[in-house]
Amino acid sequence: MFSISARLKSFSHALSGLGFMLRTQHNAWIHLVATTIVVLAGLWMKLGPHDWRWIVLAIALVWVAEIVNTAFEHLCDVVQPEFHLAVKAAKDVAAGAVLVAALAAAAIGVLVFLPYVST
Repeated sequence: MFSISARLKSFSHALSGLGFMLRTQHNAWIHLVATTIVVLAGLWMKLGPHDWRWIVLAIALVWVAEIVNTAFEHLCDVVQPEFHLAVKAAKDVAAGAVLVAALAAAAIGVLVFLPYVST
């Protein structure tokens, strides 16, 4: 059954999860700094709406990857606190997903910003 209070509570849980990530993950702070720099550069260079679409997509891609990676790593640490080679491999793959997302976002950033820099 739909209830507004239940929806508001789910937002509270989501914000709590984001807070957990920001408190515990150093890479999330790097993503936050990068996001801030990219948004400020976009505002300074007066990106057009079509370029902002790509920037927002790139930023979201990296954040979603980092959020999922954080959840996955935390779950792995709870289920298997001691070192296990299979857990290490799984965590490495999840971290690799963040790396792929960050590299794709960087490529998008170059493609979007390059015409503004070269003019």
